[in-house]
Amino acid sequence: MAASGPSPSVESTLKSVSKLSLRVPELMSRQTDLTRWPIFSILPQDTLNSIRKLCVFGSSGNEAIFITESDDVYAIGSNCSSCLGLGDTHSSFEPRKINALCKKGITDISFGSGPHVLVVTAEGETFSWGHNGYCQLGNGSSNQGIQPVSINQYIGHQVIKVACGSHHSLALTKGGEIYAWGQNNCGQVGNGTTANQPTPRKISAGIGCKQVNSICCGQTSSMALMDTGEVYGWGYNGNGQLGLGNNVNQPSPCRIHTLQGIIISQLVCGYAHTLALSDEGVLYSWGANSYGQLGTGNKANMITPTKVTSSLERFIEIAATHYSHVSTAMTQTGKVMMWGQCRGQSITAPITTRFSCVDDVFAAFSAPPVTWRVYCVDLVKGIRVADSIAAAFDDTETSDLRFFIENKEIHVHKSILKIRCEHFRSMFQSCWNEDEKDCIEINQYPFTVYRAFLQYLYTDCVDLRPEEAIGLLDLANAYCEERLKHKCEEIICQGISVENVAMLYAAAIKFEAKGLEEFCFRFALNHLTAVTQTEAFSKLDGCVMKEFIRKAASAGAFRECMCSVFLGDSADR
Repeated sequence: MAASGPSPSVESTLKSVSKLSLRVPELMSRQTDLTRWPIFSILPQDTLNSIRKLCVFGSSGNEAIFITESDDVYAIGSNCSSCLGLGDTHSSFEPRKINALCKKGITDISFGSGPHVLVVTAEGETFSWGHNGYCQLGNGSSNQGIQPVSINQYIGHQVIKVACGSHHSLALTKGGEIYAWGQNNCGQVGNGTTANQPTPRKISAGIGCKQVNSICCGQTSSMALMDTGEVYGWGYNGNGQLGLGNNVNQPSPCRIHTLQGIIISQLVCGYAHTLALSDEGVLYSWGANSYGQLGTGNKANMITPTKVTSSLERFIEIAATHYSHVSTAMTQTGKVMMWGQCRGQSITAPITTRFSCVDDVFAAFSAPPVTWRVYCVDLVKGIRVADSIAAAFDDTETSDLRFFIENKEIHVHKSILKIRCEHFRSMFQSCWNEDEKDCIEINQYPFTVYRAFLQYLYTDCVDLRPEEAIGLLDLANAYCEERLKHKCEEIICQGISVENVAMLYAAAIKFEAKGLEEFCFRFALNHLTAVTQTEAFSKLDGCVMKEFIRKAASAGAFRECMCSVFLGDSADR
């Protein structure tokens, strides 16, 4: 795995690039539907819209902390071990404010399996709370913490980053020093012993005066990335997750010598495996591989860094969390790839997803569905393409075409209509008169129906009452819009009654809406006596009524009726 080292001048340049690349992912805008995480699917939209940062954790992804635009901090969920920091043990699906953290500008959040939680403020202050059976809160005791308590008096420096393992914690200071505390049975605190550490203690053995750029934790292991691009590991090594070429636990930081000459720019830990990304976009992995989380195409553990080769593209971002066995990475063209234990299925080599950011992989495929870092919403503000198109509907300033219906106008854009609808694509050709017009009159359909149709082309949504959707179903059938037909059928089904089912049944046959036809038939069959006495039924076309009676007879409707009559007559006698 070793590579020949670059010349001193080149090496210094690469180190500078390494420092920059470590910060690039933090500047990226990450936009997604927050309800991908189940815990957020119960919140009202206005609350979701106010969220700026969030962190999801817990054994089932059932606990979360989020920060709003106004810098208020809220918690929601089951509150196991008082991990929500609310001062009590009560769980709640209603967000509750963590008053001690509001208006402090939270910059980082990390969590352990207990769970215990650490946060860092804009001023570099570190707070901890939650499970503390192994002194992982760093406050000098082993008592459970029910609300945030500052531990900076034990560190004495501004903290910029925190990381949690199962029951141990790390903090990275502004000056590039590491402090560690908590459970240390495997040496994961890095103080040269296996005794638990009750308060933060600076790690110096093995590292010396080297400046640290990044820290991360596996369940019972710790990793650090130096500003030189070197990688150090310590703690549990039973699966080779330290990458040292053996399975021996290490109570002090040890350098991964097989990465000599390779400038590592990003480093992350899974449950018992590690991923590292070089400044040249090459991905390395090592450690446990029982679910394929190393991405090597098999399930064999690796005790030294191994290249992950999935494509000719270089990688620009990697992600993993000690809560799961999932790995993910983004390529230079924006492809998000994943592998490992994805919803219970083992994927041994990277596969391409349709996600736009690595965070979504953990929301959708990790078990539990958690965040692997503080998730930042819309760091770069902007309007999505779909929102912009929806907002352009009936916009008089930007439109280049008007439809005139029932003395009312609807303003639209030819290009959008041509992209979304085959009917308009054919209409707006140079050989047809409509292509030269800036106003087209429509007489075949009511204004509400045609407006709903045009709005659907901009939004993919239909806003009509069930009784109005019949007209739109007619239009969708005429314009060969199958997807719109299905939407109309769904809306119409919501308004079916004994009085109108016969009329809707006939309309479904006329417009070849098979799903609606079957739904109407079944509904009428269930209310057969009442339906046959309605005015709508009496007005059915003769052929339609005959076909309905034939189908009802085949379904046994009249046999049941005759049986009822027979039994009734017998009872009378």
